[in-house]
Amino acid sequence: MKILIAEDDLASSLFMKKYLSIYGNCDVVRNGIDAIESVMHAVKIEDPYDLICIDIMMPKVDGLKVLKSVREIERISYKKQHTGAKIIMTTALNDKETVEQANAYGCDAYVWKPIEVDNFDEVLKKLGLIE
Repeated sequence: MKILIAEDDLASSLFMKKYLSIYGNCDVVRNGIDAIESVMHAVKIEDPYDLICIDIMMPKVDGLKVLKSVREIERISYKKQHTGAKIIMTTALNDKETVEQANAYGCDAYVWKPIEVDNFDEVLKKLGLIE
């Protein structure tokens, strides 16, 4: 599985990379612009991400805008031959408006920080990424 982790907090990004590395190859970016560029590059070389984890509160471009951009890139690039990445939003924010907006933009799941491995594993199972 090819995984992109978009997380500006160093401790969180190191934790997520260590944890998710058991499931696949992880790329880590620290801001929204780099996340969008990574997705665009992966699509261009026809090696798209299977899973993208996006923090809501990131510098340069916030996670919701990244989510919306990724889904637009996929819509334009794939037409019907690819379903797109599974996208999990990760955040300490737990407000209804943010969750509704993320769902409207096409996120597949929402995981609150601090991230608990057992809960994250359940999300990955529900998304069909692990058994």
